[in-house]
Amino acid sequence: MSLLSSITIYTDGSSRGNPGPGGYGTILMYGQHSKELSAGYRLTTNNRMELMAVIAGLEAITKKHIPVNIYSDSQYVVRAIEEGWLTNWMRTNFKAGKKNPDLWRRYHQLAMSFQIKMHWVKGHADNPYNNRCDELATTAASGKGLLTDEGYEKGY
Repeated sequence: MSLLSSITIYTDGSSRGNPGPGGYGTILMYGQHSKELSAGYRLTTNNRMELMAVIAGLEAITKKHIPVNIYSDSQYVVRAIEEGWLTNWMRTNFKAGKKNPDLWRRYHQLAMSFQIKMHWVKGHADNPYNNRCDELATTAASGKGLLTDEGYEKGY
């Protein structure tokens, strides 16, 4: 699959304290086009922000027929999707205290419209896109006017 025949999304999440203020950063690329997304939340967790970065990227795509390659430094997110953990969690309705069911269900609903391949990248290394996503996420987490992560604050 060539880069031009797919959409590439880089993602990262951040939390200042875990829980604490957090944010996500996402870069979408298709051909010569790119778009950066970020948002900050007043109280959340790192894993929630890692997953929100993926969700935000998918929600920004308007053409559903193009394959999507997602790059994340979160083994939690990559392994849950690629190793079938999410399928099991959905089948058991997130029993045994599996966290973040609100966001996983949101991801699952979005994912049905795409052909997605997840890729793990080492965080804080030499990947400029992952490093930029980290910058976007940490800046968003430190910003003003932070949003409410209703799912976290409601105890999901």
